[in-house]
Amino acid sequence: MAPVERITLFKIPSEEDQKKVLEQYKVLAKTAVKDGKPYILNAAVGQSFPDPRNKGYTISVKTTFASMEDMKYYDNDCEAHKALKAVAGPLKEDVLTTFYESVL
Repeated sequence: MAPVERITLFKIPSEEDQKKVLEQYKVLAKTAVKDGKPYILNAAVGQSFPDPRNKGYTISVKTTFASMEDMKYYDNDCEAHKALKAVAGPLKEDVLTTFYESVL
């Protein structure tokens, strides 16, 4: 089964709030487990460079999962992801955007 790469884009206007979300991603990287083991293959997060092509997105995240099953677990059951959503949800503007694809 090919890995799944996921790109998530957030619109968080306040730089202070952006830092809160970035810090919560550090927590997620250390605490996200499935069946007691880390299951996220890679997670990279950062602030976007100021550029009109960003369309207001200020934080971008690239997450790699071993399978669609792992990504679905992340979306629906992962306690670390639930904690991230609790922090980021109230801080974001508009809806976030997520793209994902299978990597060959």
